[in-house]
Amino acid sequence: MKKNSIGSCLRACACSGPGRHAARRIVVLRSRRAYEEAVRELARAGIKPLRAWKSSRILCLRLDRRVSWRELRRHPELRSLEKDAVVRALGSGGCARCGSGGRLVRPLRRGKSCRGKGHPCGKLPWNIRRVEAPAVWRRTLGSGVRLAVIDTGVGPHPDLCVAGGVNVSGGKSKSYRDDNGHGTHVAGIAAGRGSGGGPLGVAPGASLYAVKALDADGFGSLSSILDAIEWCIRQRMDVVNMSLGLPPGSRSAALRRVVRRARKSGLVLVAAAGNAGVRSGGIDVPASYPETIAVAASDRRNRIAPFSSRGKGIDLTAPGDEICSCWLNGGYEIDSGTSMSAPHVAGGAALLLAANPGLPSAAVAPVLKRWAKPLAGASRRAQGAGLLQLGRIGSVFYPGTHPFLRRRR
Repeated sequence: MKKNSIGSCLRACACSGPGRHAARRIVVLRSRRAYEEAVRELARAGIKPLRAWKSSRILCLRLDRRVSWRELRRHPELRSLEKDAVVRALGSGGCARCGSGGRLVRPLRRGKSCRGKGHPCGKLPWNIRRVEAPAVWRRTLGSGVRLAVIDTGVGPHPDLCVAGGVNVSGGKSKSYRDDNGHGTHVAGIAAGRGSGGGPLGVAPGASLYAVKALDADGFGSLSSILDAIEWCIRQRMDVVNMSLGLPPGSRSAALRRVVRRARKSGLVLVAAAGNAGVRSGGIDVPASYPETIAVAASDRRNRIAPFSSRGKGIDLTAPGDEICSCWLNGGYEIDSGTSMSAPHVAGGAALLLAANPGLPSAAVAPVLKRWAKPLAGASRRAQGAGLLQLGRIGSVFYPGTHPFLRRRR
């Protein structure tokens, strides 16, 4: 092994276990050869990476702060060296940067109605009707589409049917059961079946997968998000919802690489824009990446919600203010945030793919954006193409729409 090889540099900087001098870092390497060399050299020193993604040539490991990383940083085979940053859910109190923005309006116990008689918020709450989901259900409920929710876990809940999942949050438990509530709320908006008496989701027939990457407090690491996306690639998910983020302007070569690979693999990636409001200075990561569909939040009056982040890169808007959905222990809650708007688009993407089995995943965003309804008084930096409108999916013909859908039936 050459003294200045990437493997020897990593071995000199790495430490085998946790401690006061150990720092979690994500290493992105430029080539497959460099990755294999690094893993081999670390193994010879008895060091096992915390996480490793061969396809993306990324390692997560502990580096020793007591030694110099100068030679490692300057090595030509190193693409980037970054912290294993904290990622946060973007629901109530969920601004990735400051913890402000979306807010919890009020909890509902199962069986308690928030308006009139019947089930909480009704079988068809305002937000589901606003995006025209019921008009599509004559044609499809989203059956056959695999929809993954990367979040705090999902369920169990009588309104949700989870087809499978994984826990990559780094805890001891292997269960993808939700211990926070955020993931269950998001899943209910995207694919709630209403079988337990609660509101229906946008795509009630989609196959729902729970990818637990955030803990009971709604926090996770960048490496857990990388692991979650890699799992979705391997398991051939069709649509992935990410109601989470890093602050605007965050740079992560590792996340960008994995997101690009997921997009090239045919996944439709939907992400929450963020909850930092008018003065956000941009939208959160990964929503800011062109490979994702970035979603802003609107309210009952079709106005952009005050907490919704503004900035370049927003693609669509969907309801995100005072949204009723599933919660822990079979209950329901009303919550607000761009976390709530993103699953409307994820569910909409599932309906579009189910109704058009041959539609390329690359066409999903252009089609949904073309059908969107511009909101009066809102700039493009606030709303993107406009409010999500799914009614045309339920049509027999698609005249004048995206070229991918200009075909007779």
